[in-house]
Amino acid sequence: MTATEVAVADSAAPAAPPPAPALLRWAPLLVGAGHFAVVLLAADTDPADLARYAGYLLLALILPGTLVYRALRRRPHTLVEDVAMGAAVGLVLELPAWALYAWLGLAGWLWTWPAAIVALFLAVPRLRRHWLVRDYRPTPVGWSWSVAGAVAFFTTYLSSTFLERNPILPTSEGTRQYLDLAYQLSLAGEAKHQFPIHLPQVSAEPLDYHWFGYVHMAATSLIGGIDLPVVALRLTIPALCAAAIVLTAVLGWRVSGRPAVGAIAAVLFFVIGETNFTDPVTMPFGTQASFVIWHGMSMIYSWVLLIALIAVLADVVDRRPDRPVAAIGRGAFVLAPLLMLASSGAKASSLPVVGLALAFTAVALLVATRRIPWTVVGAGLATAAAQLFATAVLYRFKAYGMEVDPLANSLEPYWTPPPGGWPTPLVYLAVVAAFGVNMQLRVVGIGPLLWLRRGRLEPVQWFLLGGALAGPVLYLLLRQPGGANQYFIRAGFTFAVVLSAWGYVMVAERAKLTRRSGTVLGLCALAVAAALVAFQFRYAQPVAGQTMFDWLRPLLWWSSGLAVLAVIAAGIWLPASLGIAALHKRGAIALLTAVLVVGAPGLLMDMRKSERSPNGGAYTKIALPKSRIDAARWAREHSEPGDVLATNVHCLAVVNGWCDARSFWLSAYAERRVLVEGWGFAPRVAAAGPYTPFWDQELLRRNDAAFTEPTEAGLRELRDRHAVRWLVVDRSVGTESPELGRLARLRYENGRMAVYQIP
Repeated sequence: MTATEVAVADSAAPAAPPPAPALLRWAPLLVGAGHFAVVLLAADTDPADLARYAGYLLLALILPGTLVYRALRRRPHTLVEDVAMGAAVGLVLELPAWALYAWLGLAGWLWTWPAAIVALFLAVPRLRRHWLVRDYRPTPVGWSWSVAGAVAFFTTYLSSTFLERNPILPTSEGTRQYLDLAYQLSLAGEAKHQFPIHLPQVSAEPLDYHWFGYVHMAATSLIGGIDLPVVALRLTIPALCAAAIVLTAVLGWRVSGRPAVGAIAAVLFFVIGETNFTDPVTMPFGTQASFVIWHGMSMIYSWVLLIALIAVLADVVDRRPDRPVAAIGRGAFVLAPLLMLASSGAKASSLPVVGLALAFTAVALLVATRRIPWTVVGAGLATAAAQLFATAVLYRFKAYGMEVDPLANSLEPYWTPPPGGWPTPLVYLAVVAAFGVNMQLRVVGIGPLLWLRRGRLEPVQWFLLGGALAGPVLYLLLRQPGGANQYFIRAGFTFAVVLSAWGYVMVAERAKLTRRSGTVLGLCALAVAAALVAFQFRYAQPVAGQTMFDWLRPLLWWSSGLAVLAVIAAGIWLPASLGIAALHKRGAIALLTAVLVVGAPGLLMDMRKSERSPNGGAYTKIALPKSRIDAARWAREHSEPGDVLATNVHCLAVVNGWCDARSFWLSAYAERRVLVEGWGFAPRVAAAGPYTPFWDQELLRRNDAAFTEPTEAGLRELRDRHAVRWLVVDRSVGTESPELGRLARLRYENGRMAVYQIP
């Protein structure tokens, strides 16, 4: 097949399938939603909360967002696209609505913002037509079942690794919870009650951080009337994951004109995990997909916005009239800046990847056409403006320890010092290979696409390739404490999986698979995945050795063994295909399928790790005693949102005399600012680490003196100068002075905890 023939075949949109019976078309949605509900109910979610959340999603997020999206896009494509993109637009609109209502002190009336949108679309005659759209393209049933299956699988995965491991509220003094969950709950509580937002653990400290996702949690609680811990620990994360899966499938279909591209991209993103071969599973270059989502929900929140942004920018980048899917139209130039601004405060890793992808595209199109692609340049300038807004306004030029230091906390730790007996160049090569296998194997479909296109890519393919490259490049180029540079590579996945799926479908089309051979290929893929899972469950072992390189040895041996098997299979396939017509010219698609499913055990191994962990979950780290949370929630019920609390608890632990200042439970469950709680995640000390001493020792001294050496003047100063109204004492940390009972009123006590009110 010549390059021209490939290009023509690649750009031709397949004919629309005939509509299936209504029950068959809606069955995937009903089954997927039913499974979603069952998983949440099994995780002790109150049915009333689930019903309220469904009402919030449908009426306060999806409905207004879908109406606005319909008004901005030119022609409809599918109903599922309108709803998925509408959900992302709803998230965007929610942000300025929250800011306005919070600024006016009307947060309790936030439910009226979607009502205002609905009223507008009812009142304006030109907008009424967007209530009912009839000329949608039918959605293939196979696509729907694939997407529903991906949602069901990942929801089950979240149940195993997250929902079942973290109760909504502590049930005993021995309850344990992952460290960051209380922190993100505290940010949601801050957004629910305060404007502008501060660091809730240090009441006077501004929050220079990507906090937009926590506004979404706060809005869910305010509009849905749902307790914030239920929102944070049950509802938001699974729902955002489902939205990201559907949006990925919509994006793949929209940019390629092939439904299969979207379905395969969703599977590559949320079903196929990182490739590894240890038990318990290790995370050498990053984290498993679930962990990076629920331990800091800003990642999945940002993915939803980023995927929608890619879909809109793909329309801006490719202005050809003969695109396989109808263009969004001029509305893309409205949607793109809105999604950029929302992405700027969703996750700091999103816009840099988008900006580099657009720059890469502009250069590629300039070389190919010898014309400046002004729409791409304009989109790049808009991205730069949104990034400048985030840097100046949201982050106040704080870098959080980010600096240019190539390979410093990505690859270099694994080859310094090199293990004995391995030549240094071989070690370098092995580490790079391990990185590729571990983090990038699911995107190998990009290679066949580049080969078949002979480098003559469509504009949108250049854009996706730019994003796929930008993520790993930024990850390898930049250094940040705690390995936070890995979030760039996670942002790059949103581009890479779509292009990889596109390449896979091109190889499949070149193989001219029939329905029967395609079914056989799918069953074989499932069989290979099942065999890989069974083999890893049986033979994977814990990491053994003394150096960082030892973390990679199992992966290297495992991938080398699979490579040998692939060579043997190819040696058998080639002569066999000469005599078996069904195998002829189908070796490439068989090999590519096998390579893409190598990571299938990753998420299942992560589930296994969680279920076998003796402390209630693989990532559950700290004690969260029920007595503490009972006191915090009592303070929430009996205080005003503007009241500030003070506590004698600052340290998660004291190690060699140093305070690990990551205590967040009080601000999280009281939903109130605390004068000084734990400062370990404060932006000003983020680069130095959680053991950094508090920057205002005099304030800390006066805070602690209120418990150990209280005076009337000292308590009055806390009340009048810092708005402190309540003192929360943990007697296991330090017993309060008997004098405190004379100067303040004891309002709550449960043995371990006491809460005093300053008169």
